[in-house]
Amino acid sequence: MRPPYLLLDIDGVLIPFPDDDGTPPPTHARHDVVPTGREPDDPVAIWLNPAHGPMLMDVIRTRLVTPIWCTSWRQDATTLIGPLLDLPPLPYVDLPRPQITTSHPHGYLWKRDHADVWLEDTPAVWIDDDFTSLDHTWAAERTARGVATLLVQPDPHVGLLAEHLAEVLAWAGHLPFVPAGESGTSPGTEAA
Repeated sequence: MRPPYLLLDIDGVLIPFPDDDGTPPPTHARHDVVPTGREPDDPVAIWLNPAHGPMLMDVIRTRLVTPIWCTSWRQDATTLIGPLLDLPPLPYVDLPRPQITTSHPHGYLWKRDHADVWLEDTPAVWIDDDFTSLDHTWAAERTARGVATLLVQPDPHVGLLAEHLAEVLAWAGHLPFVPAGESGTSPGTEAA
């Protein structure tokens, strides 16, 4: 079995939402970026925690998960956000640009249907701040039918913490596969 995917959101996870007085966490540094389709003289201010890059690299180096961006930043996640955190280029789920006014038009996170199709029957851990109870039910149902699925939900005003990644590694470490590159195996090789 291949390592599970680690689906990573950005807003509310790597870029926390400001608190009530508009202040980002003191651990985060401001960056001005120009997302696709935006004019260079109209950048977007974002706040990133420089510790997140090394934390995520520690997880990536374990080879227990395969990281994938799953964010409305789409390809900008790998070209704008990743480099600011010294992350290697990561693939991304090519989410559509829906015309919606809520993150939960059907009572669950709008990305879920697209992620579900993209994942097929591959185990996954998904870090996003915007899940509802219906998303947690979906994850439990996938797990019950033999497709291990874990949802990790950071506080959107705090963002990703070391304990979230520890939970990811503990969960992935109990799945029946050998990480890529160990014992002469390659990705997709099941442990004997």
